[in-house]
Amino acid sequence: MRLSITPEISALIATGSPVAIGVSGGKDSQASALAVCEHLDRVGHAGPRILVHSDLGSVEWRDSYPVCQDLAEYLGLELVVLRRDKGGLMERWESRWQSSAVRYQDLATVTLVPCWSTPAMRFCTSEMKTHPITAMLRRRFPGKVVINVTGIRRDESRRRASSAIADVDRDGRLWNWRPILDWSADDVFACVARHGLRPHPAYPDFGMSRVSCRFCIMSSRADLVAAAAQSESHDLYRRMVALEIASTFAFQGGRWLGDVAPQHLDCGMRHGLIRAKAKAAVRIAAEARITTAMLYVRGWPTRMLTDVEADILASVRREVTGLFGFQSRYLDRDAVHGRYTQLLGEQTTRVERRRT
Repeated sequence: MRLSITPEISALIATGSPVAIGVSGGKDSQASALAVCEHLDRVGHAGPRILVHSDLGSVEWRDSYPVCQDLAEYLGLELVVLRRDKGGLMERWESRWQSSAVRYQDLATVTLVPCWSTPAMRFCTSEMKTHPITAMLRRRFPGKVVINVTGIRRDESRRRASSAIADVDRDGRLWNWRPILDWSADDVFACVARHGLRPHPAYPDFGMSRVSCRFCIMSSRADLVAAAAQSESHDLYRRMVALEIASTFAFQGGRWLGDVAPQHLDCGMRHGLIRAKAKAAVRIAAEARITTAMLYVRGWPTRMLTDVEADILASVRREVTGLFGFQSRYLDRDAVHGRYTQLLGEQTTRVERRRT
């Protein structure tokens, strides 16, 4: 099983650049670490090497961190663990919903914002992994060009199929290397087995096809069912369904996590989920009245609304406000116009301050 590599990465290895390998406990990062360290030993890499694990909190499988520890011990490397100061991913989802509700009531956004990560907006990866890891590497290796290894593979998704073997950040200080990009799942498991290590128990014991969060936005229904069947997941499952109920946003777009294992919900939560679905339908229908030209975009608001648009927005806000029991402001035409005038004025002030 040959690694994917570029001349730039080979040159950095030859000059002893630091190598940081991201590990999650899943099979791909496990195999990536093993294969990369083999390669580094073979070519005589003399620079520092570390493993980096981003702990996502309560959404993590119980065995993920121990798998990373065992890997670090096997390779004889330091395991650097990063944790978000304000809590894990579950706390991020919950705070995102709270922020969405507050912003909506103050007309700081046009529609309610989903609390969950999505395939197109994976802030779970950017905020919880990519940004903290890159910041740590820049602090730890000042003035050095660092190789950041990730174990993604082309056959995982359409998006990853187009990934480059390696690319560099804007300032040229961080190279992202994807060495097992063209490996198959069988190649990965074979690599782990060849080193005498055991893959994460979620694969052989729980029947999971992928290991990341217990319940991942990218999970198949089969993986969601398998995850929900594990006793260690039940408290998290109910907490996530509670957020579906409160927000009226399904965990995976049109797929409600609460439908995956309703046997783990009490009567109150099952009825709450039914009501949440009905409220979601009302919310979606109401927000569909908002025209595309009125929706939130970067730099919003970019203009004043017409009277017709202001009436539409006000009526939608009244309906959504009643649905959730919000204490919203700006619920009629004049109030909406006044709020837009205020927001546009604040934008003008900010621009003028930047110029001075």
